[in-house]
Amino acid sequence: MVRWNSAKAFGFIKSDQTPADIFFHIRDFSGAPGPTEGLQVGFEEIHVGGKGPRAMQVRPLTGDERPGHAQPPGRPRQADQPGSRAPARTGTSRRAPATARHAQPVGPVLALMLVWLVLLVAGAFTGRFTWFVLPAAFALNLVTFYTYWQDKHAARQGAWRIKEDTLHLLGLAGGWPGAWFAHQILRHKSSKPAFRAVYWATAILNTAALLAWVALPWFQR
Repeated sequence: MVRWNSAKAFGFIKSDQTPADIFFHIRDFSGAPGPTEGLQVGFEEIHVGGKGPRAMQVRPLTGDERPGHAQPPGRPRQADQPGSRAPARTGTSRRAPATARHAQPVGPVLALMLVWLVLLVAGAFTGRFTWFVLPAAFALNLVTFYTYWQDKHAARQGAWRIKEDTLHLLGLAGGWPGAWFAHQILRHKSSKPAFRAVYWATAILNTAALLAWVALPWFQR
């Protein structure tokens, strides 16, 4: 690690395999000790959107991962073991295509989007809400997509980030389809299992609430 800005919570890593310094944000760092200049780290390098390289899953190297550490006699190197991955090394990275890393099944979410859209149209036809709801929903999803873009841009620049709770509230309010397109197009927030679990919860809750509102008159008969 060659640079660390504690005030803005971002830094840069030097790699022998990459000419440019590799950016990382504190949210992509895990383990102890915390980020400091000169710390040897392992990481995964990605290239997204034509910007400079970025490090993900940054972590301090343990003793047996550091360069020059001798393996015990008779113990095979991790890279030589069948089915294993080579350990991350200081100044190196394991590159993986961003599309492969963030690939997500599209069938379930597209089906849920179709149900969501049908419920909006049905609610407008039955008078459960005005037709203004349709353009309002479209505008909300544009705002959601833009908010994700802003957060990704802030992450790359090391600026103040948008809280994940704000992103989830937008999804819960009905912007979850726009959030999904942001995941796929911007490759943002698409590789964090915890975030995606909450995302799915907001999508299902919003659709369930919409279904309950549209179908309520049928249950009151």
